Amino acid sequence: MKNLFKRTVFFILILLISACSKIKNQEPANGIAVIDDIGNRVLIDSIPQRVISLAPNLTEIIFDLDAGDKLVGNTLYCNYPPAARNVEKVGDMLTVDFEKVLSLKPDLIFITVEGNRKETFDKFKSLGLKVFVSNPRNYKGIKKSYLDIAKILGREKYAMKKIEMWDNLLDSIRNKSRSYECGSAMLPVELKPLMLAGKNTFLNEYLEICGLKNIADNPAINYPVFNREEILIRNPDFIIILSDGKLRTEDLLELYPEWKDLKAIQNGNVIFVNRDLYSRPGPRFIEAAVDLFNRLHP
Repeated sequence: MKNLFKRTVFFILILLISACSKIKNQEPANGIAVIDDIGNRVLIDSIPQRVISLAPNLTEIIFDLDAGDKLVGNTLYCNYPPAARNVEKVGDMLTVDFEKVLSLKPDLIFITVEGNRKETFDKFKSLGLKVFVSNPRNYKGIKKSYLDIAKILGREKYAMKKIEMWDNLLDSIRNKSRSYECGSAMLPVELKPLMLAGKNTFLNEYLEICGLKNIADNPAINYPVFNREEILIRNPDFIIILSDGKLRTEDLLELYPEWKDLKAIQNGNVIFVNRDLYSRPGPRFIEAAVDLFNRLHP
């Protein structure tokens, strides 16, 4: 039954790719207005031909919309897909080379609230540059950013079809997860200090979609810092660790020796996941959700 479900998920992903590829490559923007995530009204007279992305998740969205040829600049952290590495680098998100940005003559610049600074936004505006600000806090926000950027780049029909398929795939994972008793989990975004993904974050949605209960359940704090004693009291069944591939359980126990008594450690339920895949609120959110489900139920 589990193998059947995994094959079904794979088949849906193949259908998603093939169906979206049949949608017309370009759709005219023809004078639209898009409200970005801080309430700015961004007017688009025609499809931008030269854009800059100042965040890895936005770069991934642009490539996923098959508009990578319009990307003339991005950041040093924009490493996916591989073609993103070959785009001209204009900074590292927090530090921007404004002279280089101007030399690239962008029609529009995409930035984020969490990854970029307000001073950067203000500087762009003072230079007369057009800016779109994205701030996806959850799956709903990811879909909004994806669709907004698609409208700007003339790919709205493509995006709507793809989002429909994302919704269907995530619904199938949620339904399947109800047949399992997964228990509780914690998902640290930093290990020192121990900062967890809280209930009102897109990272928490991975847990909920896969039937896990987040031990960081205070809705008032997005990324709470936990003390060592509190982790022992809440005693999660699973620990999901964002990793670059080098971390091991032994490294966690070196930092927090008392974790040896946690259920997650004793039962071998420490799951190391790809940091880039999981921590970027973009089109690979669905891939990460599928990955976590399969890791929980191998």
